[in-house]
Amino acid sequence: MQPKTRQLAKGAAVGLVAVILISLVVVVSVAYSGAYNVAATQDHQPIVRWTLDTTMKNSVSDRAEAVQTPVLRDAMVSAGATRYKAMCQHCHGGPGVKKSEWARGMLPQPPHLPDVVSEWKPNEVFWLAKHGVRMSGMPAFGPTHSDDELWEITAFVMRLPGMTATEYASFDTGNSADDGQ
Repeated sequence: MQPKTRQLAKGAAVGLVAVILISLVVVVSVAYSGAYNVAATQDHQPIVRWTLDTTMKNSVSDRAEAVQTPVLRDAMVSAGATRYKAMCQHCHGGPGVKKSEWARGMLPQPPHLPDVVSEWKPNEVFWLAKHGVRMSGMPAFGPTHSDDELWEITAFVMRLPGMTATEYASFDTGNSADDGQ
């Protein structure tokens, strides 16, 4: 290596170390000063929100790759509807059903699943229900529910896009057209 190239490489290494140390000082200063507002009444800064959302989506996608999706049969949908309404509706709503009032005070806001579930694959929805999402209010149902129960919820959730309020409500009485098929 020529002396000038060596000098340039050494300068770049020193610069990189300096940037890392300064970044570490800033992070520790913010953490210990309490300068970052963690109140659920104020959303994160846009760059922080983007970072958290992107990290969550990529993390779920990566981990859900190993999950084998079974055939989501119509019979699973009805059972999944009952579980969804008991476990998920209060945060995520449903066709014609708003989230519970207390869930509207959460930050990040739980998504209205009929509007966003088409962005997810069934294995990802299953993974989210089983493992939850840290610091989001999304609990992990895996420790308390079987995989079969979570696949039933997944089968129902995957049917939400395009479901009418009447179809959604029909699951209350067990008179859905999907029952038993």
